[in-house]
Amino acid sequence: MTQYTPMIQQYLKVKADYQDAFLFFRLGDFYEMFFEDAVKAAHELEITLTSRDGGSSERIPMCGVPYHAAKNYIEQLVEKGYKVAVCEQVEDPKTAKGVVRREVVQLITPGTMMEGRTIDEKENNFLAALTHFEDGSYALACNDLTTGQNTVTLLTGSVEDILLEVYATGSKEIVVDSSFSKDELNKLTETLKMTISYEDATAIPEGLEHLLKNVSQAKLIKAVGRLFNYVIRTQKRSLDHLQPVEIYYTNQFMKIDVHSKRNLELTETLRTKEKTGSLLWLLDKTKTAMGGRMLKQWMERPLIQKERIEERLEMVETFVNDYFLREDLKEKLKEVYDLERLAGKVAFGNVNARDLLQLRRSLLQVPAILEAISLLDNAYASRLIQGADPCESLTELLGRSIQENPPLSIKDGDIIKDGYNDKLDQYRYVSKNGKTWIAELEKRERDITGIKSLKIGYNRIFGYYIEVTKANLAALPEGRYERKQTLANAERFITDELKEKETLILEAEEKIVQLEYDLFTALREEVKVFIPKLQHLAKVISELDVLQSFATVSEEEQFVKPVLTTKREIFIKDGRHPVVEKVLNGKLYVPNDCIMPENMDVFLITGPNMSGKSTYMRQLALVTVMSQIGCFVPATEAVLPVFDQIFTRIGAADDLISGQSTFMVEMLEAKNAIANASERSLILFDEIGRGTSTYDGMALAQAIIEHIHDQIGAKTLFSTHYHELTVLEESLDQLKNVHVSAIEENGKVVFLHK
Repeated sequence: MTQYTPMIQQYLKVKADYQDAFLFFRLGDFYEMFFEDAVKAAHELEITLTSRDGGSSERIPMCGVPYHAAKNYIEQLVEKGYKVAVCEQVEDPKTAKGVVRREVVQLITPGTMMEGRTIDEKENNFLAALTHFEDGSYALACNDLTTGQNTVTLLTGSVEDILLEVYATGSKEIVVDSSFSKDELNKLTETLKMTISYEDATAIPEGLEHLLKNVSQAKLIKAVGRLFNYVIRTQKRSLDHLQPVEIYYTNQFMKIDVHSKRNLELTETLRTKEKTGSLLWLLDKTKTAMGGRMLKQWMERPLIQKERIEERLEMVETFVNDYFLREDLKEKLKEVYDLERLAGKVAFGNVNARDLLQLRRSLLQVPAILEAISLLDNAYASRLIQGADPCESLTELLGRSIQENPPLSIKDGDIIKDGYNDKLDQYRYVSKNGKTWIAELEKRERDITGIKSLKIGYNRIFGYYIEVTKANLAALPEGRYERKQTLANAERFITDELKEKETLILEAEEKIVQLEYDLFTALREEVKVFIPKLQHLAKVISELDVLQSFATVSEEEQFVKPVLTTKREIFIKDGRHPVVEKVLNGKLYVPNDCIMPENMDVFLITGPNMSGKSTYMRQLALVTVMSQIGCFVPATEAVLPVFDQIFTRIGAADDLISGQSTFMVEMLEAKNAIANASERSLILFDEIGRGTSTYDGMALAQAIIEHIHDQIGAKTLFSTHYHELTVLEESLDQLKNVHVSAIEENGKVVFLHK
């Protein structure tokens, strides 16, 4: 290393601690990268690769980006799954002895990005930490740094089950310890396409113990400890917005495996992987970013407690029945910005004056929202808004401190209102009056000397000066001014009086900018105190937003309130597939009934291709999910049980299980359902057995149907091309044959979809 210059030696020393990240090394107005980082970054960012002398015999590869544009380049790298360590100059180069001291101030990773184009306002950006225990169990902890949300759960089961829960979090990065096997890591990277990071420390970091007041289980504490240690190590700053850790158990929610979520297109479409065309797209009428995030979380985890579902449904019914309440709430919610992420920016110290104005505008809506909800005769509504503080003192503080149109940068001044701080007002008075005095002095000197072209100017080198053209020099009274500078066509002068005023004005302007910055940072600290209250408010407003969203879509699409029953019966009159109906956009959609009394468990569905068998099956699943998240459903009448799980085998083979035949995928998914379903589950099987020979396929299909009918008793829709299987209706008393009709008209097949 000694063959390199001191600066390159410093670079290599820092880089040694961040081997798995690009090191953005600050040199003046640029962030530079060297060696392998430079070669790789030049390729990924499409920037010029150059080289420089570093003291060794060979030149060192180098590339760089301007510091003011670095954010965009960092986002590009993180979007591709890389990490970026930002190394800043931490002392003034003018006073440095030798090489300027530099330190990494933040490690930016896919799971710790706070803002940028990769962060969708209606999506969480979870960082996951997975801890494996000797008894085969796992603990999964998650943190969204943008909102401060923390969750943890204990997982048992196969590695596939664990991966499915990790996948459900939507995390882009997962933190593990160094003992994870290569096989486990391959499943995480290849199957889930996540960035892998390592953290062996599991003790809860000092100062964060209070966030685990609801967590007592040692395994869960260990997982949260790993997560928090990684966040602190990478972020190196205040984390005052971290919320108390919430424990959840997977058996508290309806279980829908990832294959089924994809097949049903709950949050994204199978083909394009986009929200448009999914159930989430249809249901999302939220007005706030945080409401959008909560809606997605509800859809990922439908409820299985009948009372909780009914509470939501009653609240939705209240909004459906009260048009004026709903519209008024929507108007108020439109003005509410992202309180959760604003709180995160306050904690991180990167909030600006415009952000605080957004916060104030949001808080101005809150009292009216809380009052309207408090007037409802509804226990759920009362409980929801209990303890919600409208933070009126914060609204008042921001109202008297922040200007109406502040600049983006907090270092440009013109942020703080007049009247907020006496000293600032005094400096502003001096600055403003000083400039008035200079204008008056210019007029006075013109009058005294009779030189109409005399002017007072300013530049950074000489300060204020009086300028007289060469042609008018003879008219100047002897000794009136002190000569300062000679130009080609003019002379510049000063006076003692002008110098005195200059000192006052320039000092005032300098002090204004510094004092405004100091006042703003102090204000930011005052706002920090309100973070827990803001986060509580955010939860209340998010929930109200989701409920009004359900009410709005239910009203627009003519959905009906489902009745939940403790019996094992399904009664859906004129059911529709909500998304298909929406996409048809007013064209005739053929509704279908689904009536399965307690003594009817299996529908064996036959009918030609394109007749609508798959749509009918998906329709039942979507109606079930909508009901259990607390939304009205697309039907004229609906009575439904509460299902504990949904299993599907519909449509094309799934991306998650790559490199396997259709038949293998079918068998794995069928096995999953048979092994885990209960009589409270819903099973949807489309064309099981088609991946093998006709007789083998038919035998398998029959065996699966008989096992579900005799041993499990789950409500099941089973579509098949094997018409021979319809004879099962004679031997299986809880199975019914259902046929999707088609007719021939003018030599063409017409599907009735009925």
